[in-house]
Amino acid sequence: MPQGNAATDSSLDVPFAVPFVHRLRTTEQIAGADFPTLLELLKQDSFGDAKVLLVAERPVAEAADHVADLAERLTESAGVNLVSDVVLVEGGEAVKNDSVCVEQILAAINAHDLDRRSYVIAIGGGAMLDAVGYAAAIAHRGIRLIRLPTTTLAQGDSGVGVKNAINYFGKKNWVGTFSVPWAVINDASLLKTLPDRDFCSGFSESVKVALLKSRTEFDWLCDHADQIRARDMTVASAAIATSCKLHLRHITEGGDPFEMLEARPLDFGHWSAHKLEPITDFDIRHGEAVAIGVAIDCFYSHLKLGFAIEDVHRVCECLHTLGLPLWHEALSPLDRLLDGLEEFRQHLGGRLTITMLQGVGESIDVHEIDSAAMAKAIEMLRAEGDRIAGKR
Repeated sequence: MPQGNAATDSSLDVPFAVPFVHRLRTTEQIAGADFPTLLELLKQDSFGDAKVLLVAERPVAEAADHVADLAERLTESAGVNLVSDVVLVEGGEAVKNDSVCVEQILAAINAHDLDRRSYVIAIGGGAMLDAVGYAAAIAHRGIRLIRLPTTTLAQGDSGVGVKNAINYFGKKNWVGTFSVPWAVINDASLLKTLPDRDFCSGFSESVKVALLKSRTEFDWLCDHADQIRARDMTVASAAIATSCKLHLRHITEGGDPFEMLEARPLDFGHWSAHKLEPITDFDIRHGEAVAIGVAIDCFYSHLKLGFAIEDVHRVCECLHTLGLPLWHEALSPLDRLLDGLEEFRQHLGGRLTITMLQGVGESIDVHEIDSAAMAKAIEMLRAEGDRIAGKR
């Protein structure tokens, strides 16, 4: 007798996998000698030129000639149809706090008849890439996105991620999608006009991923923090490349690129960071909030999981040397900060799961937070910040 019939079976579960390619390129002068790297990523359709919409963060376009030069070279390139002048959008976290940027990009995509084989090239910092990436992901259910990150934070972390979003209801990244970019180009020349504060803030994510993945890389960052802060680009570029590769390896080899499981290791230190940003009206940079969040969770990991206090001190020293803050007055009252745990649980889509550390390179997931221990961890951080400031 037949074991089943499509017409009569009441349930059918068919697992399947979707193949993706994550293309990462590293260049020195994308608007100059390395322009062919970008050109090679723009595949022509069988029936016409590659249609391209070039979107840039306004301050980036105004600070240097990179954007104008790229637009000129794309216009002159055979097989490429740059459909309009550069679309300029605002940058910084403010670009994610409403839907203006998203609607602007959707309108441009519609006006120029871009389709799913067309390209949006986005040049800007992480927040701008998030907003433009969200628009590209929902237009026609996905237009090819090429990211050119212009901050250390985006080059080492979010630029190679598969997430994009805008803030909603006063909550970080509440509206968004998972979408693999067509390509990411980390270009060194795009960092030259970055203000020192923003240059330094990106390396909190480098510290975070090294703590999660590699004692060797963490020690290297501690040993070279002074050079990174001084903008020694040989050292800084090496740090960005390592951070980028560790993040990318986790995404492509970690088995959960779209975060369907409970654990989100790459969000170590982020539950409080995501709360700090809105309660400071985004006065604090994302990388600065992450630095504080990483330090808090290191102290908490020490109190609850035995993470060595010597390593906690090294984390704080490293972050401070990199030019990152260890304290913000918005950390108190604690109850307001702890509201971020429930928002984080909702963001995870289920049970609260927070990654903590038993040792450098040894992470563990916890499902509840001891409020008294967290309060003590924050007080320890305040004292540590005072100690380091006094020592310097």
